[in-house]
Amino acid sequence: MLADPLRARIVELLAVEALCTCHLVEETGARQSNVSNHLRLLREAGLVDSESHGRFTYYRLRPDVLDGLARGIAAVAEQARTTTEIRRPC
Repeated sequence: MLADPLRARIVELLAVEALCTCHLVEETGARQSNVSNHLRLLREAGLVDSESHGRFTYYRLRPDVLDGLARGIAAVAEQARTTTEIRRPC
């Protein structure tokens, strides 16, 4: 989910403050449609919440979800660290 550079940048920006699409377009230099598509994916993945304020929608990160992802990645790294050279026979 965060492998895309623009999506990763959006997450970095939202870690600092809640922003609307126009702020993210300004900060990233990306087109509005591109930013909106990435925000949709982040919302669908549960990483971002949105809140309407008048005609603008503000986005913010869900730190609890990011914490869960971090724990999952740490568990995979630990498993890889402790795994000895195991190969399936062909």
